[in-house]
Amino acid sequence: MRLPKIITTLQTYDLKQFLADLSAGTTVALVALPLSLAIAIASGADPAQGIVTAVVGGFLISLFGGSRVQIGGPTGAFIVVVFSVIAEHGYDGLVLATLMAGSILVVAGQFRAGRLIAFVPEAVVNGFTIGIALIIALSQFKDVFGLTLDHAPENALDTVSLLLAARDSVNWSAFGISALAAVLILGFRRLAPKFPGLILALILASGLVTVLGLGVDTITSRFGALPSGLPAPHWPEISPARLVELLPSALVIAFLAGVESLLSAMVADRMIQGQHRPNAELTAQGFANIGSALFGGLPATGAIARTATNVRAGGKTPVAGLVHALVILLIMLVAAPLAGRLAMPALAALLLVTAWNMSEPHRWGSYWRTPWGDRVLLLLTLVLTVIVDLTVAIAVGVALGLALRLARRRSAGSDWTPPERD
Repeated sequence: MRLPKIITTLQTYDLKQFLADLSAGTTVALVALPLSLAIAIASGADPAQGIVTAVVGGFLISLFGGSRVQIGGPTGAFIVVVFSVIAEHGYDGLVLATLMAGSILVVAGQFRAGRLIAFVPEAVVNGFTIGIALIIALSQFKDVFGLTLDHAPENALDTVSLLLAARDSVNWSAFGISALAAVLILGFRRLAPKFPGLILALILASGLVTVLGLGVDTITSRFGALPSGLPAPHWPEISPARLVELLPSALVIAFLAGVESLLSAMVADRMIQGQHRPNAELTAQGFANIGSALFGGLPATGAIARTATNVRAGGKTPVAGLVHALVILLIMLVAAPLAGRLAMPALAALLLVTAWNMSEPHRWGSYWRTPWGDRVLLLLTLVLTVIVDLTVAIAVGVALGLALRLARRRSAGSDWTPPERD
């Protein structure tokens, strides 16, 4: 079924539900805003492009999606692939790849491909997720310690080498702000999980930079002033050669968006005892990525942490997701200069916490109790993600995972007797 959930939920919508959605959407917006900024920066894009993605992509995911409580926007899972696409093809190449990925997802949704998530081995998803988390963490140590690197690192191993070479350039003020932000984020999360303490933690840590006049980079000092509105939509440069060149990247973006959004929707189902519509969700991801690309944004998908925040804050329907996007837009319109004062080490601390949560350390023990084939598949996907490339990791992991599943089915035996043939 591809009917958006918002059509179903609005049939019995009332004031009580709206007030719950308004409160939850506002809460999620305060969590999503700094995350969107941080993810854009870590991806090699301008911070404003993260806000554009949260507004346009988040709005369209809630408007057309198949989940009651899904919250969409830029996510950490895309950082690695976005960074590599920008480095190889430029930002215009990323926009075109995102536009292509959105088109692929719309087609996939129309052809009812939402159930194909079941064929992606869980070990592969866990492997590349941990690998991405590790790469994100490595990329943030530069800002956590305020290091000065000789050049931009080309891969994870190069990042480690450059960090070690730059260890004498530590800025202890930056480290102090980063440590304070991490402690506040974790403290608010533990003591007041329903309170949007994340934004307060960043404000407090960044406020010290201004009050004490510390020599620490902020968003504005590094990237310039944030815009106070959305850019005008425009089409990227399109040519047959460019489409062929960017097709592999588009396929990876579409795969990640589909997997991430459907996983998030399944997590939300467990939290609210509901059932999402996978084909509507894929279609919504397609529209969201097309829309984000036309406004110059990043790839968008369902965000597990923000969706969980929405549920805990009392979100009832997709209207909460619409409110979340509109509140971020309102903040962009009236408070962009204040958002620009957020300190880079504080945002780096936020991404370190995000990377740790992405890796799901509470599940590591269970991974080692799985069959040996799944353990090898997880480790292989993880290593390929970090050392080689995410595209290679996904392709090899999925191929080996399906081969492993086929081998297990054959070894399980069957009471079916093949017919005799001449």
